Amino acid sequence: MFRMPGVVLAAATLTLATWAGAAGAAAAPPAAMQTPAPPIPTPTVACPPALPIWGQVTATTATSLTITYGMLLTPPCGYDPPMQVHLFTSREDAEQWRNPAAQALTGPERNGTVTVGGLTPNTDYWFRFSEPDGKKDPYVIGGPARTTDQSVCTATATVDNRWTGGFVATVTVRATGSAPVQGWRVSWRWPGDERISAAWNGVVETTGSDVVVGNASYNGTLAPGAWTTFGMMVWSSGAAGVPALTCSR
Repeated sequence: MFRMPGVVLAAATLTLATWAGAAGAAAAPPAAMQTPAPPIPTPTVACPPALPIWGQVTATTATSLTITYGMLLTPPCGYDPPMQVHLFTSREDAEQWRNPAAQALTGPERNGTVTVGGLTPNTDYWFRFSEPDGKKDPYVIGGPARTTDQSVCTATATVDNRWTGGFVATVTVRATGSAPVQGWRVSWRWPGDERISAAWNGVVETTGSDVVVGNASYNGTLAPGAWTTFGMMVWSSGAAGVPALTCSR
């Protein structure tokens, strides 16, 4: 028989290629048999059983509330300043975060005060906290805290004596409403470097240039139209005088 060498060689080559392909396919494991790497578990943070933030109303006027706050825990269990303070005119609105009446942003301190203004006189308010991006604190609902009457009292100052570097002044507090005043507060802000060195018939609180003088234990109750006074000695490098005063309950 006559055979062509090229045909025989091609057939042999095809046979070897087929065998090699089959051997390679048998050597590779099926994809279904490959075991995936186990996922890395996410660590769980255990937060202590404590309120992350607290607050209470520490001062009121006819149109503002001052809230003292403290951030007890840091993220992820608590908050970092600043925080948003929201005021509501009913407990139900506060519980549902509905119809906020006013709001203000705290400072950068973890413990401090924030004053919310633009309020209605003689009105109850409740407060809540949230982060500026909208995350709401689910725990604290403070209140009610009531703003004072618009015209419960007035305060006027008279300079009694002056000298280079200081003066003495008397402030008269008068009840102007129709009901007795049960406790009063007179507040103002110094325009310069004024500093109270002594005071009588009142209790002085200062924060920087801001001054609040509250009644003493014996002169806090004033009948309608009645008045009382307190005095102070002030050191100052400028002109003697007391700026405009605000009286509230």
